[in-house]
Amino acid sequence: MPPSARYIRTKAPRWLAVIDADRCTGCGACIEVCPTEAIARVRFAQAETGVPLPIWCEVDWDRCIGCKLCVRLPGKKADPYTLLLCPWGAIEMLAPGDLAAAVDRMGGPSEYVAAHRNRLLAAAQRQSGPNQESSSWKPHATTVDRAS
Repeated sequence: MPPSARYIRTKAPRWLAVIDADRCTGCGACIEVCPTEAIARVRFAQAETGVPLPIWCEVDWDRCIGCKLCVRLPGKKADPYTLLLCPWGAIEMLAPGDLAAAVDRMGGPSEYVAAHRNRLLAAAQRQSGPNQESSSWKPHATTVDRAS
């Protein structure tokens, strides 16, 4: 059974993860916590030279359930999302209605963006139902001191 067949959503999520390819290092921290295996590393090489470009991660919006685990790990009940997961702040949660606009600002190598723009726009449009809201979810401000 293909992985996508294992994760069929029963309802439309209020939020979907978007990864800024220019800020992502491909470390894979988000991949490890995703319960639906909706995040994968992107490996892309320049067409003319075949030289591999830096690796980054991308979200399959057809599988994302909007759980926000890729952004923050659950903590104490009084403050449910306290531990920043992505050390680079490359992941943002958007309402499905905002995905199409996000495609053009997701970043990444220009060759990759040009080759995959239509696929990403189609995926964004599949998520945007007629009654979808349009607003961003921003994690509350928590300073993570990495020096200590």
